Amino acid sequence: MISLLLAQATESHNWFKTLVVDGGPIGWLIWLINLVMWGLVVKFFMDFRTESIAPEALRLELEEMFDARQYREVLERTEDDPSALGFMMHEAMSQANYGYGAMERGLEEAAEDRVVRMMRNIEWLNLIGNIGPMLGLMGTVLGMIMAFQDIVSAGGSPDPAELAGSISIALVTTLLGLAIAIPALAVYAIMRNRVDSLTSEAMVAAQDLISTFRPA
Repeated sequence: MISLLLAQATESHNWFKTLVVDGGPIGWLIWLINLVMWGLVVKFFMDFRTESIAPEALRLELEEMFDARQYREVLERTEDDPSALGFMMHEAMSQANYGYGAMERGLEEAAEDRVVRMMRNIEWLNLIGNIGPMLGLMGTVLGMIMAFQDIVSAGGSPDPAELAGSISIALVTTLLGLAIAIPALAVYAIMRNRVDSLTSEAMVAAQDLISTFRPA
């Protein structure tokens, strides 16, 4: 049992050495970006939800206010609301004195503004997904340069251990670069679709609410 635990510990140590230590400074930089990337993933999954973009409770509350013709209360209720639906409704109701056409334009501009803001935030994942392989490629080139320098320094007969260390940097950094690029780009696509879907849902709900002002 003890020998099995020691073997597992040794194997874990080897994996740690291979993926962290052998990657060199470029590998450490990729690991740092990896931590930032997963922090952003958690943040975006928390921020871009139905409750924060098109909350059902707010929609029902606004429907009751519209049914009671409490339009001023709607404006006050949505003034500081952080959701996209609340922001759209406030911008639309702010244009109520100028007619239904102005309300629709205010709603569309508010929706576009909120989409642009959210897309700008998740663009960080797209950036990480694109620079990850570039950093991995940089590590690959660096490792190969070091390997050739080892060969030249040894007069064509390098020490296999030294040559393996340089090649290890090349392969590990390539692996790490792909390891952050794949999930970053995948989550970016998921978040982009979620933003589009939930924002469209909020806009449809807002249009239904302000349809009360539509001329007969």
